[in-house]
Amino acid sequence: MTVTDLVSYEDALASYDPVMGLEVHVELGTKTKMFCGCSTELKQDANSQTCPVCLGLPGALPVVNEIGVESAIKIGLALHCEIAEWCRFARKNYFYPDMPKNFQTSQYDEPIAFNGYLDVQLEDGEIFRVEIERAHMEEDTGKSTHVGGATGRIHGASHSLLDYNRAGIPLIEIVTKPIEGAGARAPEVAKAYVAELRELIKALGVSEARMEMGQMRCDVNLSLRPNGTETFGTRSETKNVNSLRSVERAARFEIQRHAAVLSAGGTIVQETRHFHEEDGSTTAGRIKDNAEDYRYFPEPDLVPVAPARDWVEELRKGLPELPRLRRARLKEEWGVSEHDMQSILNAGAVDLIVATIEAGAPSDQARKWWMGELARNANETGRGLDELPITPAQVARVAALVAKGDLNDKLARQVIEGVLAGEGDPDTVVEKRGLKVVSDEGALSTAVDEAIAGNAAIADKIRGGKVAAAGALVGAVMKATRGQADAARVRELILEKLGVEG
Repeated sequence: MTVTDLVSYEDALASYDPVMGLEVHVELGTKTKMFCGCSTELKQDANSQTCPVCLGLPGALPVVNEIGVESAIKIGLALHCEIAEWCRFARKNYFYPDMPKNFQTSQYDEPIAFNGYLDVQLEDGEIFRVEIERAHMEEDTGKSTHVGGATGRIHGASHSLLDYNRAGIPLIEIVTKPIEGAGARAPEVAKAYVAELRELIKALGVSEARMEMGQMRCDVNLSLRPNGTETFGTRSETKNVNSLRSVERAARFEIQRHAAVLSAGGTIVQETRHFHEEDGSTTAGRIKDNAEDYRYFPEPDLVPVAPARDWVEELRKGLPELPRLRRARLKEEWGVSEHDMQSILNAGAVDLIVATIEAGAPSDQARKWWMGELARNANETGRGLDELPITPAQVARVAALVAKGDLNDKLARQVIEGVLAGEGDPDTVVEKRGLKVVSDEGALSTAVDEAIAGNAAIADKIRGGKVAAAGALVGAVMKATRGQADAARVRELILEKLGVEG
């Protein structure tokens, strides 16, 4: 049986019930690492952000990052978890080529947060509750770069390079309880859960949660059991999936693959899997025994963490509005459909639209520009909306110039184009490009007279009662004024001069 042997998704679900478990790692946005004072700044020279602690040198003693603990508590509270009154770190022993001390400082049987849930909304509005087993603190490993092979993986490489700048960066691992009852919607639930969790993490301000940069990544555990049975099947674990679409595709592929193996009388191997973005497939990684022994034992160099109850309650009171509730409120305030709100969320435009409204733009105008012209530019340039070189305040200024009558929509698009090109703020672009609407009655009157004189046959049609023909004369005036005339006023002048009522 090869990894390309699949059954159809429909046939898989006709015989089997999927059970999932999702493990999400979130890199915290702290300024320093979890157990030392080294910087977490990105894109620095390899191994330039290391010290005896994160390099695991003899005699070096770690110290817990307080902001890391605070972030973990915030995440736990937002996930409706219980916060431990006392917990401690453990050493997870494993061969880590990218962890120089050869163990990971993590938490084992005493996590800081446990027994919570996150309600997620599916595309048709259904709410699905995902139960949370635990959220615990740990540290990231370094980065391995395998050189000389065709795939970028260790197999076939001639040598490997190790960068320990990332070793020790604070991580929170959020582990779900087995997700049952999703049926055919399991891949959609997986995607919706990770999407909602990402929005929650961003709202808390503890991480940017950019999946494409590895700041948030998901391990997708999946097993199948025959319909009508209760015992879980053998699971596979697809590692480090780094986009919402890929989480959904990985779950779907594994359902089809597991079903193909089981239907042919085969046995699922408990193993890690690699996900391939190019075709949505997975391939085998390493075997994982049922009784995997990491030889956990309490970390002797770190004191237990015992968050004071008044501190926990203070953090609880400071939590922001949960993203799902906020979206429901904004949907109501903006008067948009569920579909439109989902599109805004998918585009990453919610916060940008809110900031534009706060800068003075009407909500419909803020949505119009971010979901229209700016979304088009982002798609064409392969950037996220938040990566465009334009601010919500500048978008609000464009909307204000349109409302004032200084710009029409066509000119406003040119102004946005100029801002994106680095020509300055909207007012500067208007001035430099000479884009202001021509509102001088004398200039407009002259342009209308010239259009009538140059299009006598059309003018006669209008005089004869074919008012719709005025559009051709309006177009002539707009062309003559380089699109800077007020089209509505131009039409009024044309009809006035031809003695026709509109």
